[in-house]
Amino acid sequence: MRGLPINKNFFGSWSSNMSYVLGFIVADGCIGVKRIGKKDGMKQYFFNITSKDRPHLENIQKTMAAQQKIYSKSSGYTDRKDYYFIQIGHQEICKDLMNLGILPRKTYNLNPIKVPDKYFPDFVRGFFDGDGSVYIYKVNKTPQIKVGFVSSSLSFITGFNQQLCKNLNISTKSVHRKIDKQRVRMILYDICFYIDDCEKLAEFMYGNNPTLYLPRKRKVFEKWKLMKRRHYIKQNYPSKVGWQLNNKVFTENY
Repeated sequence: MRGLPINKNFFGSWSSNMSYVLGFIVADGCIGVKRIGKKDGMKQYFFNITSKDRPHLENIQKTMAAQQKIYSKSSGYTDRKDYYFIQIGHQEICKDLMNLGILPRKTYNLNPIKVPDKYFPDFVRGFFDGDGSVYIYKVNKTPQIKVGFVSSSLSFITGFNQQLCKNLNISTKSVHRKIDKQRVRMILYDICFYIDDCEKLAEFMYGNNPTLYLPRKRKVFEKWKLMKRRHYIKQNYPSKVGWQLNNKVFTENY
């Protein structure tokens, strides 16, 4: 952790990559603290970034010019795969993160993050890649697409909902409360987008051809475009096509 090379100014100023990683940390990162010496000794901070996709975590590691080691650990849940994490103990970076609103025990005290509109698409994409989901399903043989964002903080998801919908020029979504039974009945809050709003969201997140994103989630939007086009042709020009819609549901859960 301590002493290994890293871009210590990474969170010191806004950029597309900084905003993406910040959004990813909001979803799948945390800041910890330990005391050096006696009970009232000096505090030392560190932060973790976690992902079940090691190649993606390696991309974030490279983006931050970090040489800290990537570790693997069991999730603790029988139906979840092992995950990977990187731990960084650089104090200046931790202080920058805390100034941005990422505090120890953020699960319980995360407030809306003030992100400039210029970099908000990157922040949304980072948060989506961590705590977002997208899947395709069918209603009466017609393909549909749904995107969801989830957070344990009502304050954060409410502010995120307002800023995102304002940028998409759509109505604010309802915030739903649910219980995650796998995490000792933790209370979660989510917002959902459907069909046209999902297309606006995809354009918002990927429209500028970003370099940092989770490929398996982006591919679901690409599959949706193809399925939608094929369904339109099949409905309107049935004599000119000889294919069938793929019945498989493509899902990426948070």
